Amino acid sequence: MKTVKYTPRGVCSRAIEIDLEDGIIRAVRFSGGCSGNTQGVAALCVGMTAEEAVRRLAGIRCGFKETSCPDQLAKALAKALEEA
Repeated sequence: MKTVKYTPRGVCSRAIEIDLEDGIIRAVRFSGGCSGNTQGVAALCVGMTAEEAVRRLAGIRCGFKETSCPDQLAKALAKALEEA
């Protein structure tokens, strides 16, 4: 299993950690951000392929911000896939 650590930009969360195993998301942990929303996004992604999560989450915006915690998770996953 590989643990990916990512520092999000432009959102309230301060860090994202993702456990990946053979391209499958096993766990997601956000530090900071809107607790209920980040826990919900994390729970929904468990068991999903990283590619599918990127497809579903990329481009989601938070209010007037250019990004969101789900979008930052997609960026973290995309980076992890590039490095694999």
